[in-house]
This record gives sequence, structure tokens and C-alpha cells, in this order.
Amino acid sequence: MVEVTQIFKALSDKNRLRILKILEIKPLCVCEITDILGLATSTVSKHLSILKAAHFIFEQKECKWVNYYLNQSTQMPYVREIAELTRNWLKNNEIVLEDQRKAALSDRMKICHKQ
Repeated sequence: MVEVTQIFKALSDKNRLRILKILEIKPLCVCEITDILGLATSTVSKHLSILKAAHFIFEQKECKWVNYYLNQSTQMPYVREIAELTRNWLKNNEIVLEDQRKAALSDRMKICHKQ
């Protein structure tokens, strides 16, 4: 029951949904996600923590960056099923499309050095 509650909590916030949708484009670091969404770093970090606890994403350190990825190999059956559904959700939403455009063009070398 706890797993299901965490999954729905993770999906209950529009910014967490936006994060999931931009991670469909490519792995991103906190600086890039912060820049794309226009949110504070602490806010993005909290959202990432909730998504990670629900097994939607995972992190991997690469040099000085921590990259966030969609967790496509999770063993959690609920997460797998819902993750598949979310790929079709909001695919024509203007905000999501703009976020995804920004993610595709994101240059962490420029973004992370200006912060």
C-alpha cells in the first residue's frame, strides 16, 4: 500500500510531471532542470527526491554532475505500468512541449556555470 501511495504522491504535482516529461528527452542535472522549469534549486531537489522514492527516476554521478534518468528498468510493477502510461499523457500540452524543446537544447556547460 505504501508503494502505491508514493506513486500517486509523485504524480500529484504538475512540476513533477513536467520533470518526468523532460527526462523523456534526455538525462539532465539539477541545474538544467532548474533552468528549464524556472524553479528554485531546493524545490527541484525536493521534487527529484519524491520521484526517486517512488522509483520513477534514478541518479548517476558523472564527473561533477549528478544526472537524473527515467527508471525504465524498475522492478516495481506499478511504476512500470504507470510510467508507460505517462509517456502518452500530456504529449500535446503546450507547457510540456516547450519544456521538452528547452531540454533538447539544454547546454549544461552554459547553464551550470552561470549559477
